[in-house]
Amino acid sequence: MKKVMVSLALLSVVFTFAQKKEISAAMKAVDSGDLSTASAKISEAESALGGKTYLLEPKLLEELYYAKGMSLLKSGKPEGAEILSKIGELSSNKIYTGKDGKEKVYFVGKEAADKSGISGLKEETYSPELLNKLKESLNPMIQSSHKSAMDAYNAKKYSEAAPKFAEVYNLLKATGNNDQQYLYYSAITYALAKDNPKAIAAYNELINSGYTGIETKYTAKNKKTNEVENLDKSSWELMKKAGGDYTDFKTEQTKSVEQELYETDLGLLMDSQRYDEAIALADKALKKFPGNSTFSDLKGLAYYKSGKTEEFANSLKEAVAKNPNDKNSWYNLGVIASKDPAKISEAEEYFKKAVAIDPKFVNAWQNLTFLKMGDHQKALDDYNTARKAGKIDEANKIIEARRKRFVDALPYAEKWYEADPTNIDAVSILKSLYNSAGNTAKSAEFKAKEEAMKKAMDASGK
Repeated sequence: MKKVMVSLALLSVVFTFAQKKEISAAMKAVDSGDLSTASAKISEAESALGGKTYLLEPKLLEELYYAKGMSLLKSGKPEGAEILSKIGELSSNKIYTGKDGKEKVYFVGKEAADKSGISGLKEETYSPELLNKLKESLNPMIQSSHKSAMDAYNAKKYSEAAPKFAEVYNLLKATGNNDQQYLYYSAITYALAKDNPKAIAAYNELINSGYTGIETKYTAKNKKTNEVENLDKSSWELMKKAGGDYTDFKTEQTKSVEQELYETDLGLLMDSQRYDEAIALADKALKKFPGNSTFSDLKGLAYYKSGKTEEFANSLKEAVAKNPNDKNSWYNLGVIASKDPAKISEAEEYFKKAVAIDPKFVNAWQNLTFLKMGDHQKALDDYNTARKAGKIDEANKIIEARRKRFVDALPYAEKWYEADPTNIDAVSILKSLYNSAGNTAKSAEFKAKEEAMKKAMDASGK
């Protein structure tokens, strides 16, 4: 028997022809409302492709997106809008074509082309052919989804409003109108709905695209109604040139929301304990907004929460080098250093720098107080151990050292109380410190304050 040899090129031709046939059948089925046939044909095409959509020429890929997206939408599945939005991406991205061995390939966008590792790809453009058809089909859906989104948002039903805003964005994108304002609305609303993963995804998309939210508004006063109206740019320019029924032509530029995007996204990442992503985003934000203390603080907090203490300390040192009056960074440096017995003096200096900037910095005074007092329980345990062992001199030295530390801590405790006189912990500590220092009058005064505070707390049910 003769062995039959089939070339790879011939297999590729047969493969492509099969996809064209199935996708064409799916399009006809979805347009006629035969959704079960459309779904079956789409499944056949995708199964043969195995996820390798880059093997389809742009026209065929557009038809696949159309058939699948419309089939899902007509079946009541909102994810169809996201599929259709990929048609808009065909026109907004360059198409990179070439060959992978014997197969012709088509990558949408430079990122996909670079990831392929294929060299010598040619840059082309593609204009989707189904835009007019899509606009006719999708405009009623866009209006309906927009109304549903606004109604749900106004009713504070954020979990319903968010996907509807996303749907409006994707449907508009499918028709060639990449209005990212609706993606921004969906990001905000997903955050309000506490759907952090979807909110983060939307904010990431906005940030990566360079969205700023800056828009130019065009207004003019209608002479007949005497009301100011919003106009599109073309109408505004035409009417301004022609004069007629309008006057007081003005333009106004909205503020950028770019910094807000980074801040909210970072907050969501921190809440979701996605600390490594937060650190990377904070670095990106600081390149865009150098010297921003909020981003520096969040980056440091992400280091701290993820257990990267050394990196946290380094980021704090960078912060105070740029801004010596950053009391929070000095304070946090003190907290880190205080955890290392070898760095107690260093910690004290950091806390002192913080209170020098803000004499009412309660937490810094509190930490200074406890830092000077030392490990109270350990001192008592060591004292009892020495006394039971009959080492009276050693026990006395331990108690004397403890008393001296309490005396040294007293001025800081006084500052703590001065900064926060309603803090019962500060009052209790001062009572003990005055007693240890032999100031019985002051100790009695603060004992009375402590008792009065406790009574007031009991009365209020706290």
